[in-house]
Amino acid sequence: MAAIKLRGMTWDHRRAIDPLLETMPAFRARHPGVEIEWSSRPLSGFEFTPVDVLAKEFDFIILDHPFSGLIAETQCLVPLDEIVAAGDDPFVGPSLDSYRLGGSLWAAPVDAACQVAASRPDLMRLLDAEAPANWRELVSLGQKARRRGMWLAIGLSGVHSLMTFFTLMANLGTPCATRREEDFCDQAAAREVLGLMRGLLDHCPRDVLDWNSIVLHDRMVESDELAFCPAVYCYATYAEADQRRPLRFHDLPGPNGAAGSTIGGTGLGVSAHTSHLPEALAYARFVLEPATQHAFALHHGQPARRDVWQDEAINERFGGCYHDTMATMDGCWIRPRYNGYLGFQEKGGALIESHLRGDLAQEALLAALRRLHAG
Repeated sequence: MAAIKLRGMTWDHRRAIDPLLETMPAFRARHPGVEIEWSSRPLSGFEFTPVDVLAKEFDFIILDHPFSGLIAETQCLVPLDEIVAAGDDPFVGPSLDSYRLGGSLWAAPVDAACQVAASRPDLMRLLDAEAPANWRELVSLGQKARRRGMWLAIGLSGVHSLMTFFTLMANLGTPCATRREEDFCDQAAAREVLGLMRGLLDHCPRDVLDWNSIVLHDRMVESDELAFCPAVYCYATYAEADQRRPLRFHDLPGPNGAAGSTIGGTGLGVSAHTSHLPEALAYARFVLEPATQHAFALHHGQPARRDVWQDEAINERFGGCYHDTMATMDGCWIRPRYNGYLGFQEKGGALIESHLRGDLAQEALLAALRRLHAG
């Protein structure tokens, strides 16, 4: 019997690729006539390449939840409501809800993440410091680190500046608008947040404005000068023992503790153009199963199921990452998902980065963000 060949697109990191490849034998054992070929793209492509374009070429797309508005409008993916029982939500935080829009579920949550804190335990011991629980303690840690020739760290390149802005706005209890017809943000709170971000830069190397989340993790593992980061999209694989200097992850130390982190993670979408819908849906069900999600974690993945996050053996493997950040995950904020938001995300991130570099005044930035959001 000729094999059915399906194609999928993800992003190029072992957290994304390895779980999909390593769990294929289990899927193939149940569906011996089905083959899935996975391709990958850089993180920047994952964040911005339109899903409706990819859906014409691939049967599966690993995607970010803000694409939901585009998907709902173009119907480029198949609704997946039938693969999750009504009222059932075995996932951490708002992972499942982030892919629901317009009465349909547009992707299956296969990976869960949000902005949390990261540390180098060995450097924190040298500083005789614990992970800060709030921003006041973070500033104190930054001062201590600088006195010892170390730095705080954060990734603020482009969109990552916007994500940190979103997180701190929600943490203050003044989340940004998620619908275009609403005013973008509380101006007084935005000024406070921008002040916090500028103040953080006093304790960080200047090139953090060039770093995305992957670069930040790599720098923290490679350098002996970066002790703590207050907000980064967690890559739990950097806490694994095979890292030369494993990181440890902690709840967000916002001004109001762990609340309001901007949710990330990924979902598996099924193309409306697929020629093999029954087989594609079978795979979507497979990736949500407890055994598959558990296997994802064993192969550098970052599963979305709560039972895996609570698993003691998994937490031991990842330095307690899931236990230590679950409160932040459960308090997450969902980004805007209207069709056209991704353009705002790209341009808005560039504007905030420009402000942090000193090239755009605060009031000019706020006015530009308001205009951009209004469309």
